[in-house]
Amino acid sequence: MSHPERVIPELILGWREWLALPDLGLPAIKAKIDTGARTSTLHAFYVDTFRRGGQLYARFGVHPLQHRADVVVHSEALVIDQRQISDSGGHREERYIIETRLALAGLDWPIELTLTNRESMLFRMLLGRTAIAGHALVNPERSFVTGRARQPWELYGMNKS
Repeated sequence: MSHPERVIPELILGWREWLALPDLGLPAIKAKIDTGARTSTLHAFYVDTFRRGGQLYARFGVHPLQHRADVVVHSEALVIDQRQISDSGGHREERYIIETRLALAGLDWPIELTLTNRESMLFRMLLGRTAIAGHALVNPERSFVTGRARQPWELYGMNKS
């Protein structure tokens, strides 16, 4: 019995990487690459929904840089689903799911993101295994394999502070 040949991705990621979500106005956000999480998650300190043309949209605010509540990006995206998601502590929460474009290491592809408040968490984003599958492999011993954002606050028009 013959099996179709599997294509092994050439992109290698470390356990944390800088990436961009250009359609959401986020040119740099540090993400934990989390193969233990099925779904990717973006920090949103508020989420409001509204209807446009009969479709449900989310309007949300993001603090993309750790320890920088003064850096705020407001975004909108079409809600493609709502799901019960379990966090790392096993607590279930109904979350809105959006689809957006991930840009990383000169490549980009669509991913699904849940929106939730991650203010108390170290990373503003988790990139889960569904978003990585078929695109990258993860080396958990390495960090920032695809490069570091040198002065990410400048990408948001801010000073270092």
